[in-house]
Amino acid sequence: MESANLHYFEKAPIAKAVAHFALPMMLGTSMAVIYSILNAYFLGTLNDTAILSALALTLPLFAIIMALGNLIGIGSGAFISRLLGEKKYEDVKHVSSFAFYSSLVLGLIVMAVGLPLIDPIVHGLGATADSFGFTKDYVTIMLIGSPFVVLFFTLENIVRSEGSAITSMVGMILSVAVNIALDALAVFVLHWGVIGVASATVVSNLVAGVYFAFHMGYKSSFLTVSAKWFKVSKDILSNVFKIGVPVFVMSVFLGAMSLIFNHYLVEYGEQAIAGYGISSRLLQFPEFILMGLCEGVVPLIAFSFTANKLRMKHTISFTIKTIVGLAVVFGVVVYLVSDHLIGWFTNDPQLIEMGSYILHVTFLSLFITGMTSLFTGIFQATAQGTAAFVMSVVQGATLIPVLFIANRMNGFHGVVWSLVIADAVAFLVGAILLYALRNKLQPDLEQLAQ
Repeated sequence: MESANLHYFEKAPIAKAVAHFALPMMLGTSMAVIYSILNAYFLGTLNDTAILSALALTLPLFAIIMALGNLIGIGSGAFISRLLGEKKYEDVKHVSSFAFYSSLVLGLIVMAVGLPLIDPIVHGLGATADSFGFTKDYVTIMLIGSPFVVLFFTLENIVRSEGSAITSMVGMILSVAVNIALDALAVFVLHWGVIGVASATVVSNLVAGVYFAFHMGYKSSFLTVSAKWFKVSKDILSNVFKIGVPVFVMSVFLGAMSLIFNHYLVEYGEQAIAGYGISSRLLQFPEFILMGLCEGVVPLIAFSFTANKLRMKHTISFTIKTIVGLAVVFGVVVYLVSDHLIGWFTNDPQLIEMGSYILHVTFLSLFITGMTSLFTGIFQATAQGTAAFVMSVVQGATLIPVLFIANRMNGFHGVVWSLVIADAVAFLVGAILLYALRNKLQPDLEQLAQ
């Protein structure tokens, strides 16, 4: 297993190496989106717009819990890949053990702090009188299960960082499969509604987390969950958090953006919120496939950054071409069939009209968000903490003024278009930062001479 992973890191042709790292991640993320869509479908069968609204309102909370997993997971994962490139295998064990135990502690802190504040949290999410009870049920279960959710997102990144892309994919698909099965059981057999759907999410994350932990403990040549390797040092903390903190800030900003966006949409009725919830889930499918591509190549870029910068440059170039091709294909397909997609989830004519409109507009920024994800991945992989932090702030902070101005100028249409405008600004900033860092990322002269 060790030599196989190192082969893809070091010697395999670029296209084959990118496929090895990215395809499992793309498949895993696409399965997660299929689950998200089915999740909305299962609750949609209850024919209650307030339930679909509650599902949309809880997205910011899930984003924050996921962000804590990525805080440790992406920061540790990028560091592990760079350490593998330097062949510092003992340090890899220290970092992986640190990631495992610190993610559990973070999840316990979220649960301890969140549960006593449950009502203010639900009000803060923007729940209306109709959706308050459903939203509170979902939030309660998510807070109780937050240690398992944080652990899942951490370990998925850690396993992928050593090159075990197939194991990462299997864990993600396992989570989705368990989730779908439990969703169907909770909604159609046990009639538990929102509580059942939220519980299914937590249990599926626990199952996949155990799978990843087993791999790290018994199958991996590099990683471990053993407490004897647990170590907190200045080197580990600085390398994990200089990448992890920008990831966390970006995720919190994205959660805040979703929250603020929902508050603006409330002005235009429950149909607007539910329409955004459905259309955003449909948009997640191509977005997450592109994100899977960009996140999938991060370990390869990080390893090559310390081992072979010329290989890193070729990897980035190939990934850009792939993003362009995928964005064109998805754009054509969705514009041909989008009018029928929203109708899968509801028979409310106004909801179908609003959801279809939001889907058409937000799809315009598909290529932009793909490239922005790649820019961010490059900064994470190459330990450019400042650039990663700037990207995280820009992606979050841009939407707020744009949303305010666009809503004033053009109402509902302005609110929807603000997403595309904010994405375009983030893309431009990322491109400028990458150009500014070009000298740090250039191959050495001896590598160019090879």
